[in-house]
Amino acid sequence: MQHIIDRFISYVIVDTESDPNSSTTPSSEKQWVLANQLVEELKAIGMTEVTIDENAYIMATLESNVSHHVPTIGFVSHFDTTPDFTGANVKPQIIRDYDGGDIVLNAAQNIVLSPNYFKDLLLYKGQTLITTDGTTLLGADDKAGITEIVSAMEFLIQNPQLKHGKIRVGFTPDEEIGRGAHKFNVQKFGAEWAYTMDGSQIGELEYENFNAAGAKITFKGKSVHPGYAKGKMINSMLIANDFINELPKNEIPQETIDYEGFYHVHHLTGSIEETVLELIIRDHSTTEFQKRKETIENIASKINEKYTSQFGEPICIAEIKDQYFNMKEKVEPVMHIVAIAEEAMKNLGIDPIIKPIRGGTDGSQLSYMGLPCPNIFAGGHNFHGKYEYVPVESIQKAIDVIVEIAQLTAKKSL
Repeated sequence: MQHIIDRFISYVIVDTESDPNSSTTPSSEKQWVLANQLVEELKAIGMTEVTIDENAYIMATLESNVSHHVPTIGFVSHFDTTPDFTGANVKPQIIRDYDGGDIVLNAAQNIVLSPNYFKDLLLYKGQTLITTDGTTLLGADDKAGITEIVSAMEFLIQNPQLKHGKIRVGFTPDEEIGRGAHKFNVQKFGAEWAYTMDGSQIGELEYENFNAAGAKITFKGKSVHPGYAKGKMINSMLIANDFINELPKNEIPQETIDYEGFYHVHHLTGSIEETVLELIIRDHSTTEFQKRKETIENIASKINEKYTSQFGEPICIAEIKDQYFNMKEKVEPVMHIVAIAEEAMKNLGIDPIIKPIRGGTDGSQLSYMGLPCPNIFAGGHNFHGKYEYVPVESIQKAIDVIVEIAQLTAKKSL
């Protein structure tokens, strides 16, 4: 267990926050630090064909140790952390034999991780938890996944009596800003299928995710002296407010669950002359996803009809860009890859939690690039913020699942 803890901490103390405003890959120069560290570690544990390309995509091989043909499988995780909360100067705290009570993350700032609010904590009573110090995120998303993949490969190398086919591992930058798979070379990776180790609580197994789009709505206004504005001024901020009010009130993240889609307004900046509204659109259903995009366009058209006679040209410009799609369409034809992961969990006494992802992973994009890629738990909770934590026992169980998948794949190929 201490070996796992040490490995995980060696990753999370490296700041790898990605930058959505950068056009480079990786989006932040500091991601190279952990990327290069991982390359050396993969070599040190005995992996072969260890490569890192000009965009910091890492790949490595564990060669087959059986004589019969086994499909090449892969395991993928990302090493960047979200820009939603700082990942600089992470100072992990280790809580051994968790007693089920409040955990004081930061006494000076009165930041407490409490099971009264985060009820999942009670699932891990008696276990060892790794938390933040209340001032940063932890980075278990997805450095727990990297820990699990590296540790599983190390275990298989050290235990050659465990039979497996060829295994490929891949580590990516910039997943948190939606670019993790953009420059992933699926052909070079050479696996028939893969698994992202990027889920949350123990037991999660997911092959459905949101269809996703981003929308940027620009509102044009006209500024004149407010004392003489009647019939002349057009305040773009107020029009943006009208647009927001036209969106379905209950179809927002905090009011939806499971398969329910939503609209999420996440940025609004403006002045009288111009306001820019940014939102995301999410739905598991392809049909409903299309309807949501049409709703955005219809609201924009409605506003333009209202103001065109006054302004003389469209004042509401909607730009909608698809981001990723539901991997279900690509995984359902090869459901045996989900069945293997499910069987592996059951063999280890883990109850599989098969449910849709209310988000996306590298796997959703990779599936559409020809690499079917369900998602498996990495063990962490409360990602993207100061209340993030991970039970070490969950990391160990995820390592065991990887090892078991490798053995099952070899057995089923006999």
